[in-house]
Amino acid sequence: MKTIGPLMVDVAGTELTPEDLGVLLHPLVGGVILFARNYASLEQVAALCAQIAALREPRLLIAVDHEGGRVQRFRVGFTRIPAMETLDRLYTESVMQATARAREYGQTIGRELATAGIDLCFAPVLDCECGISRIIGDRAFSTDPERVVALARAFRAGLNAQGMAATGKHFPGHGAVAADSHVELPVDRRPMEDILRRDLVPFKALIEDGLESIMSAHVLYPAVDAHPASLSRKWLRTVLRHELNFNGAVFCDDLSMGGAKQFGSLEDRARAALDVGSDMLPVCNDREGVLALLDALPQKPRHLASARLQKLYRRSVA
Repeated sequence: MKTIGPLMVDVAGTELTPEDLGVLLHPLVGGVILFARNYASLEQVAALCAQIAALREPRLLIAVDHEGGRVQRFRVGFTRIPAMETLDRLYTESVMQATARAREYGQTIGRELATAGIDLCFAPVLDCECGISRIIGDRAFSTDPERVVALARAFRAGLNAQGMAATGKHFPGHGAVAADSHVELPVDRRPMEDILRRDLVPFKALIEDGLESIMSAHVLYPAVDAHPASLSRKWLRTVLRHELNFNGAVFCDDLSMGGAKQFGSLEDRARAALDVGSDMLPVCNDREGVLALLDALPQKPRHLASARLQKLYRRSVA
């Protein structure tokens, strides 16, 4: 039985090039992540997704970062979703209105992405913002973990109502560090007790609800492990799988990001991420690196990881 490969890659533009096709047909590739450059119109992106979906069996998983606010890849022809922090202010006035709005945002995103042929939206952000992060900021629902739980639950319910799974990010929490993991390695020096009391609360709650997937953070927590969470056996196998009993799919954050680069070559990082328990590894904006990985990584069946990932395909709804 064929399984889904461990690499999630990007493509060049609004149509697949011959090189794109060669990469997407490689058995190590299991998914595609789309960016703003891949979008010209709803009709165009739907045709692109249909072409990608028809290439393989099991088919490639198609994902996009589409949280609302600053992180919304498709804009023209799509509803402009405000930053999730706006829901925190509404929550202060009315819990019912805020959670209803969060569900509405999830439904809108889910419906519009499903129409385009997308399987998975990398949202919601489960980080608790602490007022210092340059990259999380208003992407977080709140500074209060209980509010994050309530609003993220509602947002996920909206996605699920449209047949779309959710991805909680960035495990175990990116909101208490100033550095941007896209360009450097953030270091969070808090003890495990503080992280457990605050940052892990939303992850624990949504895991108990049945959260379908999680994305790990390129953040180093030296009081817990000498490796960033994305490359940490302690975080992914001991804490996430064993202590929190998470049975869904685990995505590593983009391995080409600056926060991961000090931990060896791209091949070293990919092997480490797979070894510690990631099911899928996005590698974005680095075609040369992707081509090297296709030659370097072993090709072997990954039945459990593939089963987890296949649960993330978009489902038809009545």
